[in-house]
Amino acid sequence: MKIDLSEYEDCIKSGAPEVMEVFEANFQDATRVMSPQGQHNYLEGARAFCELGRGPKLVASWLETMPAVCKEVGDGVIPEVVTSCMKLTSMVSAEVVRLLLASLPIAARRFGDAELLLKYMALMHQLSAKVPRGLRPMLERIDELLGKLTLGGLRRWALWGAQAYARDFAKQTAYFSLESPDSLKILQQERRGVLFVDTQRKLNFYLRALWGRDFFLRPTSGDYETREGVRSFVEHGVIHVPDAYDDINGVPGLELYRAACAHAAAHLSYARAAISAEALNPVQMFLVGMIEDARIEALAMREFPGLYKLWSRFHDLPREAEVDPAIAALEGVAAALLRDEAPAGNDPLIDEVLTEFRQRLAADAEDDQLSWDIGVTLYNRLNERLSIPSLRLLETQLNIPYRDDNRVVWEFADNVWDDAEYVPASERQVRKTVSLMEMVNEIDTELAGDDAQEVWRLETELFPYEDKGISYNEMEGKEPVSAPFHYNEWDYQVQLYRPDWATVLEKRQSKGDPKDIERILAEHKPIASRLRHIIDALIPQGIVRKRHQEDGDEIDINAAIRAMIDLRMGEMPDPRINIRYERKTRDLAVMLLLDLSESTNEVLGDSNRPVIQLAREATALLAWAVDAIGDPFAIHGFASDSRHDVQYYRFKDFDAPYDDHARARIAGMQGGYSTRMGAAFRHAAHHLTHQPQKKKLLLLVSDGEPSDIDVKDPQYLRHDTKKAVEELARDGILTYCLTLDPYADAYVSRIFGANGYSVVDHVNRLPERLPSLFASLTS
Repeated sequence: MKIDLSEYEDCIKSGAPEVMEVFEANFQDATRVMSPQGQHNYLEGARAFCELGRGPKLVASWLETMPAVCKEVGDGVIPEVVTSCMKLTSMVSAEVVRLLLASLPIAARRFGDAELLLKYMALMHQLSAKVPRGLRPMLERIDELLGKLTLGGLRRWALWGAQAYARDFAKQTAYFSLESPDSLKILQQERRGVLFVDTQRKLNFYLRALWGRDFFLRPTSGDYETREGVRSFVEHGVIHVPDAYDDINGVPGLELYRAACAHAAAHLSYARAAISAEALNPVQMFLVGMIEDARIEALAMREFPGLYKLWSRFHDLPREAEVDPAIAALEGVAAALLRDEAPAGNDPLIDEVLTEFRQRLAADAEDDQLSWDIGVTLYNRLNERLSIPSLRLLETQLNIPYRDDNRVVWEFADNVWDDAEYVPASERQVRKTVSLMEMVNEIDTELAGDDAQEVWRLETELFPYEDKGISYNEMEGKEPVSAPFHYNEWDYQVQLYRPDWATVLEKRQSKGDPKDIERILAEHKPIASRLRHIIDALIPQGIVRKRHQEDGDEIDINAAIRAMIDLRMGEMPDPRINIRYERKTRDLAVMLLLDLSESTNEVLGDSNRPVIQLAREATALLAWAVDAIGDPFAIHGFASDSRHDVQYYRFKDFDAPYDDHARARIAGMQGGYSTRMGAAFRHAAHHLTHQPQKKKLLLLVSDGEPSDIDVKDPQYLRHDTKKAVEELARDGILTYCLTLDPYADAYVSRIFGANGYSVVDHVNRLPERLPSLFASLTS
């Protein structure tokens, strides 16, 4: 998406000329944290505020605050924020809207989630209808309020004041200014012990230290409606925990966070598969989940015994009132399973469950079927002896506060496909090689798609119409797809790797005409002539013998005879009578990696040819030059269609000759999709590190910054690419970028370093610049 800044600059100048400096100062920050669509929405929002005519301060506040907001929660919130602010302008003054915009970076940083930020905006809209006079003093103190309250606590505190002082404007102002005793009392009442935003980084490092992998934590507005809130849960591999925890019976809220996160991480680490919920009623599912909790905690405590002390503090907590005997019995079962010992009192139910649990755990602790069996047995035994309470009472009164709601445990038939991950066709299908007669006599359809249950392969081509001389492969064939390669991705916001986040699939593009490459060399004959001199200088000469050396590997007989003659004649002899042998070799492996995204089909700058054609010409010249020098080299390319489908193309490998086959692959290269550089770099390193050469060079040709359709934050892929470059450097691989993006200075130096890139100002010169750059880097 291309953005015409002049259009917006004219709008801002005409509506609020003094804001122009603010716009120029903040737009660069916006480009670093917003996607192209986000930048468009950002500028459209600025235009809307200009045309609103409510003063330059409102426009300036929008321009200053939104980059910081998008850095925390992504640029997907921009349209919603614009809509909310436009609604508020009809209800409150422009100054209140400006204060609201100024509060958004603080709110985004404290909440850390786009959904919670939008709930915050909805709360402000609700208060503008109830207590418009209280909104300004509250927003002036929002930093203090958000430092003490969760979003739910802020909502209850504000609505209490709105209801209590709906008609008393003086007390209403005092309440929202934190100047009245009632305001401070309710604030203290709603204040929570430990906020998630203050502990998230500690929890991430805590889990990483235990399991040696990264887990993703997200806050939920658990107490938005009621102070009790919702329990933690695990969904789509992400651990969701309440945005605050109070101290419990003298145990700090931070310990409760650790216990809850460690328990959820144990589910993700030790559960092999979801348990089927078929034929179970809700109470049976609850009891099976309780046994599964005990199983994964037992596995975790085997590996980390210290977790017992952490979890046991939250069992047998004192109660203010009596509870149902069945609930008390289940709490005793849970405590006994954690401690691996029965409590005093000789309860037969606990003894029976504990004994069976020990036996099954010793036999096969990894088998989650034991949770299903023991849970159903517990339900039957409990039903025989006591009256089982409802599921609602079990969930609300069973007092084990750190455990989640166990939704991650279950598999339901009606949502099997919701969480389906990509499975390559090669893993879903049966493939085998057959003879010609089997193929002719037994095949069901020669045009079956990727969903075929069985695929047969014929070693030779099959020609259905002999007179035409065209095979089925040439008419309808598809290039094969490799098994998937999974790579981590760096999340700069939490400073952790997302494990196995991107999937790389090696594919083949269709071949072109190898004669096109010969025509390219003929068309660029002047450049090739200039390169010939560079090639001659770079060609390794093997063993070079240097005469007239004072020190060397052997005596130069002729020089020694001349020295003896000089001595006999009484003259000073030349002491350089040795020969030294020097090895002139190039211990170098080179990979050219091409960005083949959709944007390469466009025409840039002063060129009249698309970028993909210029890249093909540059690749042909470089391949010709490197092949003449004799360095081992590979030519690969990449494009991406989300993290699940990073497509990687190998036009020429290191051990393959540069022949008509390789030239046909280069001639047929095409552009499409997006640019997920980090995963492509890691896969390129996978091939480079297998080369025996001491020096390794990865040369990237790209026309833009990293981007993909499933990433809204442009900083995310930039930081991941930077991390990939650092990983390659640790492996001894030098990465260099040749970019055609005229605006690349804004980001490319932070990714590749100050000396790790070059910008091609004139796109037409790419075929000349690429081989010359290679020569300068390797000479």
